[in-house]
Amino acid sequence: MYETHVIDEIGRVDKGTTQTDALDLEKRRGITIKASVVSFFIHDLKINLIDTPGHADFLAEVERSFSVLDGAILLISAVEGIQAQTKILLSALNRLRIPTIIYINKIDRSGAQSDTLLKRIKDRLTEHIIPLYSTSDIGTKQASIVANSLHDPVFLQTCIEQLSLHDERLLASYVEGEMITPELVQAVLVRQVRQAQLFPVVFGSAITGVGVTELLTTLASMFPTNSSCMDDAPLSGVVFKLEREATGEKVAYVRVFSGYMRVRTYIKLQRSNRDGITGIYTNKVKKLHLFLEGKTVQAQMVGAGEFCKVWGWKEAKIGDVVGEWSDRIRSVHLAAPQLETRIEATRREQNRRLYQALLELAEEDPLISVVKDDVHQTIYLRLFGEVQKEVVESLLKEHYGLDVRFSETGIVCIEKPAARGQAIEFMGAPDNPFVGTVGFVIEPGPPGSGVTYTYTPGALPLAFYRAIEEVARATLAQGLYGWEVTDIAITLYQTAYSSPVTTASDFRNLTPLVVMKALAQAGTDVYEPINQFELSAPIDAISTAMFKLSSLRAVYEQPILYSDTFTLKGVLPASTAEAFRRELPSFTEGEGVFVVQPAGFLKMEGSFPTRERMDYNPLNRKEYLAHIQRVY
Repeated sequence: MYETHVIDEIGRVDKGTTQTDALDLEKRRGITIKASVVSFFIHDLKINLIDTPGHADFLAEVERSFSVLDGAILLISAVEGIQAQTKILLSALNRLRIPTIIYINKIDRSGAQSDTLLKRIKDRLTEHIIPLYSTSDIGTKQASIVANSLHDPVFLQTCIEQLSLHDERLLASYVEGEMITPELVQAVLVRQVRQAQLFPVVFGSAITGVGVTELLTTLASMFPTNSSCMDDAPLSGVVFKLEREATGEKVAYVRVFSGYMRVRTYIKLQRSNRDGITGIYTNKVKKLHLFLEGKTVQAQMVGAGEFCKVWGWKEAKIGDVVGEWSDRIRSVHLAAPQLETRIEATRREQNRRLYQALLELAEEDPLISVVKDDVHQTIYLRLFGEVQKEVVESLLKEHYGLDVRFSETGIVCIEKPAARGQAIEFMGAPDNPFVGTVGFVIEPGPPGSGVTYTYTPGALPLAFYRAIEEVARATLAQGLYGWEVTDIAITLYQTAYSSPVTTASDFRNLTPLVVMKALAQAGTDVYEPINQFELSAPIDAISTAMFKLSSLRAVYEQPILYSDTFTLKGVLPASTAEAFRRELPSFTEGEGVFVVQPAGFLKMEGSFPTRERMDYNPLNRKEYLAHIQRVY
């Protein structure tokens, strides 16, 4: 932004003077927590920049931004080198085919590396890199960079060998000894960068400005741009961020891929639920702001390629498709939080306000999951790590004036049926106070199938069938030990009712009893979340690493040895991953990189955690019926 004359002075993270880190907590901690948007121009080309977090606890905030990108700049410190989240992010960018420039920052700092770091990038991240620049006086305040020229035969040869891996015609010309010009190599290089097959590397120092002009030049020449002809296409965009003003009004951040939006017009929003059913909502655009050179300006219309803020969309949620779906919208699968903590207001009378505040925060960050236990008046928060917990605490204090405390963080387990179970409650039976008959069969479902519900339409009115299914699915949110039940096939095999006496509430109240009775007969097993891991560290730490991982119930493959490092892959419980991550710097002298990603669930043997039920416990018939009768 300084280089393109949007600001007059370079901001510093440690001084809280950067343009994009606006939260007080971001300024205090010196880290980015919320994604933010600014824009600037490189000559006539408008760049909309999304600044995203680097801390591992906020990877979900980064991944959400992937759905709206034309390209990415991945920062790696020349001093600290590759971090765990670096590998996760580059893997995701590669999978989504997002063109990416690797910018190696802080070359002016003592301890900065270039050739060694490039080798590590090839070993640990990707072999498909081409450094467009070399460094001079690296590790000193005089550090600078020099362009690698395609007219240099050595660099030209290096580029041809790398580019030939993804270009058969270039490979054939190379093998047959044909003359290959620098111009041809440049064209192939740009094409492969735009197809996310190759990652150009630029060195520099953000604080001194070295390499920033070169980065902007690389960005403008190698990233794809939004075509102006997209203005005539149907409106297509996506909501990628939400925030609230001090008044509580919702503001939606939208990337427009094609078409345009105008103020005071009604816009269609589309959203798919967990079952893949698409809902359509229509909202009026009250006000539009366009991002322009470091600020936002009010606009009457926004067109293809633009980022904007929209007021008036009360129903909007992150991920909503604006207008029509297009193939430019990337579907990003986001992992669910594996950790859970209980949260309460320091002053108990504020718990109702706390719950509403958390719902608002969860709407801005859909991977903060809020669960309320209405029976015991307890609120649970699902999140990714301890830093995220601190952020939630700070936001509640600063924005809502709420002081809170947390319980110790635990893991989120699931349950799966162990066998077949069957139960039925007959209308008119002495212990059935409801005017209806319901019978269910429960069986284990295929791995990853979730909840499979089937029934054969019969004499019941459709509204009754819907009521039964809705409540059956909701009941399975808590199994025999309080965890969500999944990979389960549930079949409604018998029903009866008495017209006109029976109502939908009879089936709503009876269904939980029958579902849990069948589930109790089937029995359930508890599964804990596990992580797939990859550890890279100096070779002298191998025995310590393997010993510690074994003590934390990890299962790993044979280590792969390099000259001075090793790589170890395997799986370990999510509950022990954080303990290993905390210990890693001490026995690898800060050189270890530990990457973890969710890898499903593993059946727990012996003792396992249970969760307090958040309903009136249909497993206890007497307690459940007493509650229903009190309600009536």
